[in-house]
Amino acid sequence: MTHDGWAATFTARVAQAIREARKTAGLTMGEVAQGCAERGLAEITEHSLKNLELGRKSSLTIADFIVLADVLGVPPVLLLFPVGTSPTVEVLPGRTTSTWDALVWFTGETPLDEPAAEGTARDVLERFRQHGDLVAAAMTSYTLARERRRTASTTLDRARRATLLQRAKDYEEHAFEDAQELRTYRERMRQRGLTPPALPDDLVFVDQPDTSTTAEESE
Repeated sequence: MTHDGWAATFTARVAQAIREARKTAGLTMGEVAQGCAERGLAEITEHSLKNLELGRKSSLTIADFIVLADVLGVPPVLLLFPVGTSPTVEVLPGRTTSTWDALVWFTGETPLDEPAAEGTARDVLERFRQHGDLVAAAMTSYTLARERRRTASTTLDRARRATLLQRAKDYEEHAFEDAQELRTYRERMRQRGLTPPALPDDLVFVDQPDTSTTAEESE
């Protein structure tokens, strides 16, 4: 497919996704236009939206696209790549791949051909994504430990209380290891000149030196 043909097809696919998302959300074109205006983008009118959905409008600015996605309540990337409805997509002119592979390439999770070289934009994105995974793991461990201790403190059954306390201890050990791993990873990010994202309130102690990382003491 030529570049022009690919661009028109790609825009048409996005327009179709917008139409389907609008109907799923139960919104009229007028309501979508109003939502865009409320977000400061009055250029998207009911008339222009109709032209887009009917294929009479062959282009869409990035600003229009982002605002429309927000109004429709859909992750922008799902308007670009129809995951779940189409097995393949022509992600670039003359380059067809699975829809899921196209999506994860777009979000930087994996490249289309080979791993990202160290220091590249994709490499940086992967490091921040891994940081998010480590934060989620640590939060889960601490939450589970606290829930078990809290439940143990209110039960009158001694055997159940002992079981819950043992489980809490196990989760606390996992939490300690998760926090240590997160601390080391954040230090490595800084060594590479990257600024780690702010930590959730429950994990701010990770950046504090000589601070215990047990679940009980962090409460």
